[in-house]
Amino acid sequence: MNGLKRSCGILLHPTSLPGRYGIGDLGAGAYRFVDWLEAQGQSIWQVLPLGPTSYGDSPYQTLSAFAGNSNLISLDTLVDDGLLKKGDLSDTPPFPQDRVDYGWIIPYHNQKLALAHHNFRSNPDPALNREYSQFVSENQFWLEDYAAFIALKRAHNLRPWTKWERDLRSREGAALAAARADCVERINLERFRQWLFHRQWVSLRAYAQGKGIRLIGDLPIFAAHDSADVWAHQQEYFLDDAGEPTVIAGVPPDYFSPTGQRWGNPLYRWDAMEADRYQWWIERIKALLRLVDFIRIDHFRGFEAYWEIPASEPTAIRGRWVAGPGASLFHEIKSALGELPIIAEDLGVITPGVEKLRDDFGLPGMKVLHFAWNGPANPFLPHNHPVNCIVYTGTHDNNTTRGWWETEVDEPTRAFVKDYLGHDVNDIVWTLARAGMRSSAKAFIMPLQDVLGLGAGARMNTPGAAAGNWTWRFTEAALNHPGKDALLHITRLYQRHPDQRKSL
Repeated sequence: MNGLKRSCGILLHPTSLPGRYGIGDLGAGAYRFVDWLEAQGQSIWQVLPLGPTSYGDSPYQTLSAFAGNSNLISLDTLVDDGLLKKGDLSDTPPFPQDRVDYGWIIPYHNQKLALAHHNFRSNPDPALNREYSQFVSENQFWLEDYAAFIALKRAHNLRPWTKWERDLRSREGAALAAARADCVERINLERFRQWLFHRQWVSLRAYAQGKGIRLIGDLPIFAAHDSADVWAHQQEYFLDDAGEPTVIAGVPPDYFSPTGQRWGNPLYRWDAMEADRYQWWIERIKALLRLVDFIRIDHFRGFEAYWEIPASEPTAIRGRWVAGPGASLFHEIKSALGELPIIAEDLGVITPGVEKLRDDFGLPGMKVLHFAWNGPANPFLPHNHPVNCIVYTGTHDNNTTRGWWETEVDEPTRAFVKDYLGHDVNDIVWTLARAGMRSSAKAFIMPLQDVLGLGAGARMNTPGAAAGNWTWRFTEAALNHPGKDALLHITRLYQRHPDQRKSL
């Protein structure tokens, strides 16, 4: 991947940042974290998808593939901008500092953003108005549909769009125009919230770039069914007359799940997307590249072939492999946008066809050290790493490294780890960190939880768990943890510090 040198960094979603408003945001805590990354010689900050979450709070099932999560908007920054007063935040509840209580924080943030919008409209600032108008003009491809979608969901008590009136489900012209007119204030509020998110994120990104920190974003391959994207582009999905999916995404049964995984996302009509030269995909990637430097595409193997499950099936067992768009999609993206700053999430059972698609476009894949320890031929072991890959101790779906070692690793695996390394394991976190750092891979990334030496209680996500995910946060004091010194030391030791690295 062009532009990525030998480097290292941290995986941390912004919701996990410290702050007094119940959820990490794009204010002072985010800027202090960038300073911390620079001080420890890190060059990468990787985040999860940044979109607005819905039921379950997962950033991988969002209401839009383009919009930002307005809960990340810094309320303190709105005070600095004159859109709120300090007194407006004097009623901040005693939110938990170590986790996100979404049911508590969302109404509070919504109330404050509505007040900021009222102030924006009541006391217009010419410079802010120009910025806002320019944002609305430049993002019409997705913004107008998204703002109308959210406004209509509010008008329908948050019910999915397939439960709206037929003429609104099918976007009949006169009915949709009338509904937009009825919801105009709510639509304006949604435009405003998106402007604030993008304004604050772009400012944070510029600050990070000034510190030599590159941002890796995350792009789920499939859109959520109850999203502005599916509602606005129904002809590009396999849906019935009521808007319900006829076939859905997932993965087949494997060693870990005898019934596979039934994700429920509607599948794309790739032929319809190809007919307009994949415009939605090009706009999606273009929009994300305004926010980040590199894009990790989740479930990359689905571009080569995906598991199609009849929507009537309760599990993923009765599915079939169907060919994806393959190289044609990436040729169109490259033709429109130039070189592809894309990382392929190529975990799981990967076929030669997936490897060819990845390698033909020079995309780095991923190696996860938690998955490495079942024999010397394992491709995740450091001696098997190619240069063009990104190495992780674990990802957001893994346990923390300490939690993994304490609760998931059996004795034969421990024996192989010891044999491979040639010594006893006294501290598994820094043992794996050293293994990743000394890999020949272009980049090594570890979750902040590993730097802090945290156990299973700090896990970000447990796939398949119905509750308790996406809530972990750290406090300001954690940035003084001695793990930062160990991180800086091995960053220099294995020549991943920006002062040392050479272009590969």
